Amino acid sequence: MRLSAESILEMKTKKEKIAMLTAYDFSFSPILDAAGVDIILVGDSMANVVLGMESTTEISLDEMINHSKAVAKGSERAMVVGDMPYCSYQVNPEDAVASARRFVNEGGCQGVKLEWFDHALDATKKIIQSGVPVMGHIGFTPQTADKLGSSIVQGKDFDTAKRLIDQATSLEAAGCFSIVLECVPWQIAKIISEKLRIPAIGIGAGAFCDGQVLVLNDMLGLFKRFTPKFVKIYEDLYSASLRGIQNYVNEVRTGAFPSEKQSFNMKEEEFKKLMDFI
Repeated sequence: MRLSAESILEMKTKKEKIAMLTAYDFSFSPILDAAGVDIILVGDSMANVVLGMESTTEISLDEMINHSKAVAKGSERAMVVGDMPYCSYQVNPEDAVASARRFVNEGGCQGVKLEWFDHALDATKKIIQSGVPVMGHIGFTPQTADKLGSSIVQGKDFDTAKRLIDQATSLEAAGCFSIVLECVPWQIAKIISEKLRIPAIGIGAGAFCDGQVLVLNDMLGLFKRFTPKFVKIYEDLYSASLRGIQNYVNEVRTGAFPSEKQSFNMKEEEFKKLMDFI
């Protein structure tokens, strides 16, 4: 049975840590499901790690919906959350509800995530009123990184830390079922996690959050453009894939692949008829 927003809230009540990862296709989502991941985020990080874009603001709503469908089809237990792309709610906040509904009705998601922006609270309330659970996102917000100054880590002084705490409590009051804290000092993340009744899920926010999230391609070593400080590489699939593909190339060039084992065979009598005819 698939987890829901209520299931995730219950995990906070029971003090159970929440494991969340991104996924973008039908290949990886069943693996995450089998591993016991609680929330699969179809992240707009797909723009960078899958589609080769420079910014998450470049990805379209249609691209996010199509990949959400694939992830939902490949999983059974995990809650699937669609990451609202910049174009779907920040360019025109009036589009927020319709965009969120598409993630549910077309993408098969059980909720959406949206980053903090000027109209975040209003958009959040309207989406929730429409029946779609919302996960908030504060701290470093990649979609509006140009407005955050030169520092990736947010909340390092009194004023910005207080702003984060205010944003977190405001999102809880607006009805969010959880919140992502990205690149926040662990002290501030601890305060927020203890203050909120909803789960705070960290990414670069220390060990005191109610759960953790990473980009799948980062923690499997598949994305080599850069590795954030907060990432731990659990398996280096880039190197393993490279070795396997190099072996394939070498065997093709030497004639070792395909062997008889990978080939189909025609019955001898039928082959003889063909040769006699030729």
